[in-house]
Amino acid sequence: MNRICLFVMNQKGFAVVEAVSRKQMNASIACVVAARDANVRRDFYDEIHTACLQEGIPFLDRADAKGLSADYAIAVGWRWMIRGCQKLIVFHDSLLPRYRGFAPLPTALINGDEEVGVTALFGADEYDRGDIIAQRKLPIQYPVKIQAVVDGVAALYAELAVELIEAILAGSRLPACPQDEAAATYSPWRDEEDYHIDWSHDAAAIKRFIDAVGYPYLGAFSNLDGAPARILKAVVETDVKIEQRVPGKVMFVRDGLPIVACGTGMLRLLDVRDETGTESLLPLRKFRTRFR
Repeated sequence: MNRICLFVMNQKGFAVVEAVSRKQMNASIACVVAARDANVRRDFYDEIHTACLQEGIPFLDRADAKGLSADYAIAVGWRWMIRGCQKLIVFHDSLLPRYRGFAPLPTALINGDEEVGVTALFGADEYDRGDIIAQRKLPIQYPVKIQAVVDGVAALYAELAVELIEAILAGSRLPACPQDEAAATYSPWRDEEDYHIDWSHDAAAIKRFIDAVGYPYLGAFSNLDGAPARILKAVVETDVKIEQRVPGKVMFVRDGLPIVACGTGMLRLLDVRDETGTESLLPLRKFRTRFR
């Protein structure tokens, strides 16, 4: 039997482990390796660990996974080099060759893409450039919050992982085709600075941005009275003619909620919290407020 190791993180990794268990494939998994993720509010590390314990699947933290060997390694949300396996299969949050790289789901939603998806590909020397084994698509209707999209993509991960593991166990050859390099695009890595709202943009684009980097991510933010404020929920308001428009200024307060001028259009802010995302900052302490 081919030895298969799973290298998993976050909700999508947990979905794969659960699917393997439901399909009674536990005996085919030599080991599950997991790692914590400080960039999301819930990283599913403990849930992955608990599921492995309950199902009798060997579990290792990344720090302890030294000297592993396997016929196949399947990487779900993984960010590090994997050595010691004959064949590496990587799951990626986009329809490659578009959005190679990092955080492709937020990038696709910020761009307003009408579909997202997942690609299973063979590992290569450079990230996300290997031959494509299979893809699954998920249509998107806006407005949509990223958690709903992650839920949908996680289900595709589980479905695709089961199909590939079944093929591997059956000894079937996994068909793969090269990527079209002319169609390739890249999504850059994101850090805290990339959560900052640019109020000069259109209100609808800012709304997409807020929804795309919300939970399970840390959330969009703007400076308010010299301190970061997380803006977790907003709706587009009908615009008015503003002479000498200054994006980021509060123009109205209705039902206790601020309405902020954008480059074009306006946003009503429904949920504004402190930097940790725990304490509400609404209602604002003063009307003359500027989000920077």
